[in-house]
Amino acid sequence: MPLYEHVFIARQDLSNAQAEGLIEHFGAILGDNGGKLVGQEYWGVKTMAYKIKKNRKGHYAFLRTEAPAPAVQEMERLMRLHDDVMRVMTVKVDGHEDGPSVQMQKRDDRDRGDRGDRRR
Repeated sequence: MPLYEHVFIARQDLSNAQAEGLIEHFGAILGDNGGKLVGQEYWGVKTMAYKIKKNRKGHYAFLRTEAPAPAVQEMERLMRLHDDVMRVMTVKVDGHEDGPSVQMQKRDDRDRGDRGDRRR
């Protein structure tokens, strides 16, 4: 089955539990249509670069799925119709990476030292 990665942004006035409930809800929709949720991450509330539907912030969520195309299309359709979801992005990938996504990885301070001394 094809592999997909989805990111969606939910309204800022939802609680964390409600935002995480959306992940479970859309995972269940995939399961009902023959797909499965391989991984999920809740990235929390983040500030957006520009307002979307009069919101400056939003709850970000990331899903890794393995599903046939019709299941993904149905999930996307229901996401776009859901009042709490502001934006959806789906990308088809060749393979899922192991471990947490880049958003969840802690910034490593050692990388900053590799630039060398910038003072002259």
